[in-house]
Amino acid sequence: MAERFFDRLLSYRWWVIAAVLLAIGVMGAGARLLSFSNDYRMFFSADNPQLQAFETLQNTYTKNDNILFVIAPKDGRVFKASTLATIEWLTKEAWQIPYSIRVDSVTNFQYTSAEGDDLLVRDLVKDAETLDAEQIAAAREVAINEPLLVNRLISPSAHVAGVNVTIQLPGEHLTEVPEASDFARELADEVRQRDPDVDVYLTGMVIMNDAFPKASKQDMQTLYPLMFVLVIVFMGFMLRSVSATITTAAVIVMTIVGTMGLTGWIGLRLSPPTTIVPVIVMTLAVADCVHILIIFLQGMRRGLARIPAMVESLRINLTPVFLTSVTTAIGFMSLNFSDAPPFRDLGNMSAMGVIIAFVLAVTFLPCLMLVLPVRVAQVPADGQVRMAAFAEFVIRRRNLLLWSMAALIIALISQLPRNQLNDVFVEYFDEQIDFRHDTEFAINNLTGIYLIEYSLPAAEGKKISDPEFLRHVEAFADWYRRQADVLHVNAITDIMKRLNKNMHGDDPNWYRLPDANDLSAQYLLLYEFSLPFGLDLNNQINVARDATRLTVTLRTTSTEELLALERRAKEWLQSNTPASMHVDGASSAIMFAHIGHRNIRSMLEGSTVALALISAILVIALRSIRIGLLSIIPNLVPIGMAFGLWGLLVGQVGLALSVVAGVTIGIVVDDTVHFLSKYVRAQREQGLSPEDAVRYAFSTVGTALWVTSAVLVVGFGVLALSTFELNAGMGLLTAITIAIALVADFFFLPPLLMKFGGMRHAH
Repeated sequence: MAERFFDRLLSYRWWVIAAVLLAIGVMGAGARLLSFSNDYRMFFSADNPQLQAFETLQNTYTKNDNILFVIAPKDGRVFKASTLATIEWLTKEAWQIPYSIRVDSVTNFQYTSAEGDDLLVRDLVKDAETLDAEQIAAAREVAINEPLLVNRLISPSAHVAGVNVTIQLPGEHLTEVPEASDFARELADEVRQRDPDVDVYLTGMVIMNDAFPKASKQDMQTLYPLMFVLVIVFMGFMLRSVSATITTAAVIVMTIVGTMGLTGWIGLRLSPPTTIVPVIVMTLAVADCVHILIIFLQGMRRGLARIPAMVESLRINLTPVFLTSVTTAIGFMSLNFSDAPPFRDLGNMSAMGVIIAFVLAVTFLPCLMLVLPVRVAQVPADGQVRMAAFAEFVIRRRNLLLWSMAALIIALISQLPRNQLNDVFVEYFDEQIDFRHDTEFAINNLTGIYLIEYSLPAAEGKKISDPEFLRHVEAFADWYRRQADVLHVNAITDIMKRLNKNMHGDDPNWYRLPDANDLSAQYLLLYEFSLPFGLDLNNQINVARDATRLTVTLRTTSTEELLALERRAKEWLQSNTPASMHVDGASSAIMFAHIGHRNIRSMLEGSTVALALISAILVIALRSIRIGLLSIIPNLVPIGMAFGLWGLLVGQVGLALSVVAGVTIGIVVDDTVHFLSKYVRAQREQGLSPEDAVRYAFSTVGTALWVTSAVLVVGFGVLALSTFELNAGMGLLTAITIAIALVADFFFLPPLLMKFGGMRHAH
């Protein structure tokens, strides 16, 4: 039946080619609808508890998406007239950044002092160019001793300063992030031109959001074309056929166009993880093409005419290519278990690409190959000769290979516990990317971008002016300040202590919390009435005045350290404060820290389901429970070995690597399916012994297996050159997994089959 179908298909080859081109054209038209998500929140599903806590906190107070300008005078002195004038100018101009709602700096810090019974509130530095040395020295003394400024907007030695712009993005247009960040970059350039004696560094959440798509697009513009050229050159070298190489290139391009077009029609947004979809579908399309083309070319070398050679290749390869496409799609679909929506999109887009590649491989490819001229020498290919010799080696050494491979597998898998979950989202970017460079400068010289935030509520019926509540807040802030890696703690209590001192004639002995509720409330009210527009306390106090925000700024810290610190803080709150204050920390850093753990658990579930489905399909397709169950070993082992090797060499697994098992499980199965299908065919159709069946499998599919694996390793290996760690880490570990899978299928699967896979009742 399959032969009759392919005979008819090939007889209408021009019509098939035209129909396929039309279908791909319709699919590809959806590419115009593609858009790129540029918000780090895209990594979190709507029901993610950490995201919900973070959104609740930001909705209670003002949002804290920000752009931070770090001003670094080349002589290391912020407090001189020219630098202060530059900061003062930037503070004013930063209000023009799109979507800015607040600008804070050392110059517009609302400094309070007493004049008789009056409370004076003014900018710490005003008209900087007119100040004399004594006034500048006085301002410096205030700044480096003010808890709200040090390690936030001024360094302890006053050698760098910051201008922090709070941004409130409406979230209505994808242009919002680049609009704000591009304006900030232009402003930074103006600062450099205005004052050549300062360096300017840009960081903050908005700048990070902008860096995500820029890093991904850079890969698409550089690495992907390089990868395409390498794959085509490699294919040309291995197939020794210009027509086969051209056909493969056409299938690759059409698969990518169809996949990205369908993505646009469906309405999925591109994101950093999904930018590797073209790489995935490119390499998988090559794998389908190679299996069909190699058997086709081998048939022609044996003297078959083109049409019979192609029909024979399709007959032999239809089942394994279909099975590998289905199992690969199932592997990618397992990413729907991921807690991160971009990885779900990655799985769905890749699964679509796999199916498109299969359809093109069994329709467009054979028809185009019969249209193009094909010349081959009618002699055995070098690859077949080498595969025959390799098969003899494996058969002779089967016992040694079986037990030595088993020992290697156990040794590597035993190293799995060495892997520690560690995600530092700043390190998603290579050091040559401006965001990474500028952020590390900021962290090393001024302040960090890793935050833990709390909304601390007063007891029921109480307000934040309650002295007992303020004492608990102060104790919590002091506890955090004693912790390692904490750079700054922003708490309302520092303002209250300063106001109490001011209202007692600026006597330093009164730098403490007020003892009476009415005094606290009066001080706070008086202070708020004196604040200028845009610098109020809405970012620290809720509307009902019964909760306050406490913000902890950290150095760059690992996922495990961050979660451990947050756990200790929660335990401290439970042991030292009333029940109303027993709250969890919330921030983007906390969100990223938790999602790695959540994603690994969900991906283990997804991979388990995928493996069970794939094994069931193989049992049914191969009509052998024994062979189907044996296939689980070479399908599962490479992933365990790869992560074990990663544990030895690297030892850190982040968010991106947590999905590698789901990405690779379907790909790894491909080699196993092709080898097993040929092995089973040899035993069933030809009644061969296990040893001869292994010889037949190597001779028919061995070359194709190592060629496709090499192409996959090259394809994903090029990703390891990416400046974006999400792509680089995933590409490298996937390439390692595929290479190990080939080793397992060549050195472990055949001895396993010869030992346990005999089909004694085959006919």
